[in-house]
Amino acid sequence: MRNPRIALLLGAVIAFGTAACTKPAGEAGKPAGDAATAAAKAPAGATVNGSHLTSTLFDTFLLAVTGKPAAEATAEQKTQLLDQLINMTLAAQSAEKDGLAKDADVQARLDLLRMQVLAEAASEKYIKSHPVSETEVKAEYDTQVAGMPKEYKARHILVEKKETAESLIRDLQAGGDFAKLAKAESKDPGSATKGGDLGWFAGQSMVKPFADALATLEKGATTTTPVQTQYGWHVIQLEDTRSPEAPAFEDVKQQVEMMTQRRKLQAYLDELRKTAKIQKTS
Repeated sequence: MRNPRIALLLGAVIAFGTAACTKPAGEAGKPAGDAATAAAKAPAGATVNGSHLTSTLFDTFLLAVTGKPAAEATAEQKTQLLDQLINMTLAAQSAEKDGLAKDADVQARLDLLRMQVLAEAASEKYIKSHPVSETEVKAEYDTQVAGMPKEYKARHILVEKKETAESLIRDLQAGGDFAKLAKAESKDPGSATKGGDLGWFAGQSMVKPFADALATLEKGATTTTPVQTQYGWHVIQLEDTRSPEAPAFEDVKQQVEMMTQRRKLQAYLDELRKTAKIQKTS
């Protein structure tokens, strides 16, 4: 049965995104050996122009359409989906009869689908043989937490001309009150009435020149030269900084596990590239 989790992982790495790949025979709850072969060839309840629709084919189709295994589908759903699969089979047989399988575009799409299924199967095999440990997941979590961007609490005054900003800086250096000057001079409607207060925010949420200037300031300091952005000229005052509150490990464990698996899968693909002979042509 196909595994959507592996497809999601592989899709994030190689930019393909379909359902998933086939689980190998011999898993718990699945027949093995000759019994597995017989089950795979068992008809799903229909024969179309002599072509048997196997139970494996039907179960794979049902999972692709509904996102759940056949055991969880209702009898009505199975009946409807079997009719859909019959219609698909009839259309495919018609395409074969008309020679469409020999069309270059159709062949390319078929080749791509085959390649994708095989890539997903290889990825699932790798993930199963290289499972992510609790230690690896916790290490990834710690790395992500450590890399969370600093948050700032700041004020700014936005004006149209550089000369105006320079004049405001001189007023502030002479002891002027930042909040009062912001209320009187700032062109930012969102913060001017609050004395230029921007509240708490992450640096990357601001345009780069603003964020870069902010990163150079000590707490309580004000920029000594105007900062230009596409909005105009800014005078910035940094009031405080803090580290963001990280989510609890258990709350994000599943997402971090997926991220860790994705990294391992990417490393696996990188190793394949190192030993492959690849020639790119324009």
